Amino acid sequence: MAIGWATGPKSLRAVAAARVSLKAAGAASLLLLAASGLAQSAEPAAAPVVAATVADPVTGPTVAPAAAAPAVDAGYERLAPTPDIGQPIPRGIHVQEQFTPVGKQALAMLDYVLNPISIFITALVLVLMTWCIIRYRASANPVPSTRAHNFTIEVIWTVVPALVLLAIAFPSFRLLAKQYFPPKADITIKATGYQWYWGYEYPDYGGISFDSLPLSEEDARKNGDPYLLDVDNRLVVPAGAVVKVLVTAADVIHSFAVPSFWVKMDAIPGRINETWFKVDRPGVYYGQCSEICGVKHSLMPIAVEVRTPEDFRRWVRMKQAEDGIEPTGPGIAPAPAATAAAPVSATTPADSVAVTTATAASAAVATAAAATAAASTPAA
Repeated sequence: MAIGWATGPKSLRAVAAARVSLKAAGAASLLLLAASGLAQSAEPAAAPVVAATVADPVTGPTVAPAAAAPAVDAGYERLAPTPDIGQPIPRGIHVQEQFTPVGKQALAMLDYVLNPISIFITALVLVLMTWCIIRYRASANPVPSTRAHNFTIEVIWTVVPALVLLAIAFPSFRLLAKQYFPPKADITIKATGYQWYWGYEYPDYGGISFDSLPLSEEDARKNGDPYLLDVDNRLVVPAGAVVKVLVTAADVIHSFAVPSFWVKMDAIPGRINETWFKVDRPGVYYGQCSEICGVKHSLMPIAVEVRTPEDFRRWVRMKQAEDGIEPTGPGIAPAPAATAAAPVSATTPADSVAVTTATAASAAVATAAAATAAASTPAA
């Protein structure tokens, strides 16, 4: 057996193949070095942006662009009252216009049931009395009648009033049930009567609380607000929401009353009463304490400001910031952060060329190594 390089035609072909493979490997190495230099000279790619994954029902998960920063809150501005709406009308004799479902139903019952019945009974009694005075006067009846009873008349004046009361009772029961069995509340507010002002608290929104004091005559005139009706801090509620009001008092009996809502609920110390309202029309509505509670009883006005849901959330954020309360409550708390998708790799064209060239060079080097190994195998 000879030691060293093998000789013969087969060995020469193997050596030639090895030389070709080495040349290809060298060329690939040069391309790899050039591509690496190109990639290094390219500008660095921007840092990858973490985007939220949005699931589409048709195309599947896609990568959505990063959300823009929320706009700065525009703040809250007091709403100007509307003349003759939600407040007494000069020289008015009728009930205030109603803006709640209960108030509209109660006003309809007053206008179309109670008032017609009252007017009819009053007119009937007046006619009967006039007829009796004229028909049975002393000059027309010198000899008075001795009749003391009339069965028919007694039945009539007993049965007819009972039927009238039944006609009034059924719609009254329906109205009372609607007042004292409210729907599910969207927001709960606690109103506390003090001598002599109101205090409000919003437990659904982190416990926002404030006192509501009447405006001075000068401030009311300057703001264009009705004197003895408007206050410095109004009770603000969203339009279209069912508002539950928990009414109580801290000292003596007060009464929370807003006529245009058909709301009147006593505020009793040591007890919590409940009332509710739902108003769809934004605006300012006024009421007063309607229970004589002391020397400044007339200085306990109630001002309810009904705002759009967006304006109400803006007001809540402002109050929470004033009280140092973290944003909380329905529609106020920030939404939980979306699950971040895997970072998107920023690949440049130079990087792609470098990866492809490196793969080809690695394959060429492996082929050359295999050929060299085959050529160096000792011949038998």
